[in-house]
Amino acid sequence: MRQKACEDLLALTDIKPAQAYVCEECIKTGDSWVHLRTCQTCGHTHCCDSSPNRHATKHFHETNHPVVISAEPGERWLWCYAHEQIASY
Repeated sequence: MRQKACEDLLALTDIKPAQAYVCEECIKTGDSWVHLRTCQTCGHTHCCDSSPNRHATKHFHETNHPVVISAEPGERWLWCYAHEQIASY
């Protein structure tokens, strides 16, 4: 049985695509990343948990912005940090 999407995922009315395909925080420190995620609250793009700095997760803990999308070309999924849920769009 499929789990019902959480309120954070259901509250999204528009998807904010990545404006740039770089981790804004890694650029500042000269670091690299593996994959990118775009915050659906503020639109900032950060590196994933497979990246050394895990900036997307750090952004969630600092801001409580719960939902990100994959910024990788061809990937169409959302992740809610608050409820640890994934969904396609």
